[in-house]
Amino acid sequence: MRPIPRQTHPPHRLLAALLTALASLAVLLSVTAPAHADTTICEQYGATTIQNRYVVQNNRWGTSATQCISANDSGFRITQADGSVPTNGAPKSYPSLFNGCHYTRCSPGTGLPARIDTVSAAPSSISYGYVGNAVYNASYDIWLDPTPRTDGVNQTEIMIWFNRVGPIQPIGSQVGTASVGGRTWEVWSGSNGGNDVLSFVAPSAIGSWSFDVMDFVDQAVARWLARSDWYLTSVQAGFEPWQGGAGLAVNSFSSTVSTGGTPGGPADPAACTVAYTADVWTGGFTANVTVGNNGTAAVDDWQLGFTQPSGQRITSAWNATVTPDSGAVTARPLAHTRRIAAGGSQSFGFQGTYTGAFAEPAGFTLNGTACAVA
Repeated sequence: MRPIPRQTHPPHRLLAALLTALASLAVLLSVTAPAHADTTICEQYGATTIQNRYVVQNNRWGTSATQCISANDSGFRITQADGSVPTNGAPKSYPSLFNGCHYTRCSPGTGLPARIDTVSAAPSSISYGYVGNAVYNASYDIWLDPTPRTDGVNQTEIMIWFNRVGPIQPIGSQVGTASVGGRTWEVWSGSNGGNDVLSFVAPSAIGSWSFDVMDFVDQAVARWLARSDWYLTSVQAGFEPWQGGAGLAVNSFSSTVSTGGTPGGPADPAACTVAYTADVWTGGFTANVTVGNNGTAAVDDWQLGFTQPSGQRITSAWNATVTPDSGAVTARPLAHTRRIAAGGSQSFGFQGTYTGAFAEPAGFTLNGTACAVA
């Protein structure tokens, strides 16, 4: 059999053919490759992550009716919201996204939980998309707890109602109004059975806003619904629908928490001042001490440390306990003096005896932070 002659091609022709084939493949792939698909979630507690930073959750906790959401790179949209519940009770669900930890699920790379008095700022932004044919609120939730828990219900929930449509109201009753973040809000307070709820309701719909979460946390602390040594566990943005809800959307969301403060100290590490005055007689004295917080956040359950001069002994005290009775001592507040408000002060006093020449104490520290002496 006559052998079939082997065909050969010059190297440059082979290279040209290869490049042509690769170019054709690239065109084919660019045309046929699908765009990034949104993620549809219909499972009751189904969830996904976006931006490798936030968790998007369906969170259909209050109804057996179908609810579906479509998560995208910037937020989510409710695509199906069947059923309704009475408007004088709890909502159907809370489809939302969050930074932090919620019922054992934590968002990727989150810095939460974080102790409140270590958080210097928590800037956030949100953009909502509303509909008119439903009963719902657009709610931004902030969760606080005495412990850095990542599961279960926290002790205090702060709700910011950006919008409400229909005959619904927050838990509890209205207790006044407040200016927070440069806006005026109705303030509601009540209990959800297992936790306290502090709600701020906008008088008219807010479509988008950038603000500092800590402005609202400070409100909770000032109203005795949290303490500065508690933990910020999560921030969440979404909707509570009672009737309908398809078409509602979180168009964009961002949340950052900056930490670095000193636990237990004033918001400004150098922002405390102590004024000490004494009434002295032979062998005895009384002293009045005023502790000032010049920071921007309240200081709760404070401890003022100082050293009594040699020969002095404390025999009694008021508005605080002072122990031990000599040497390096610590003053701790009573129930009615436990908080030093931002820009405020608390005073206490004590009586004592002394030998030799009378002298004033020095080296005052508030929760371990050195204070100026007035």
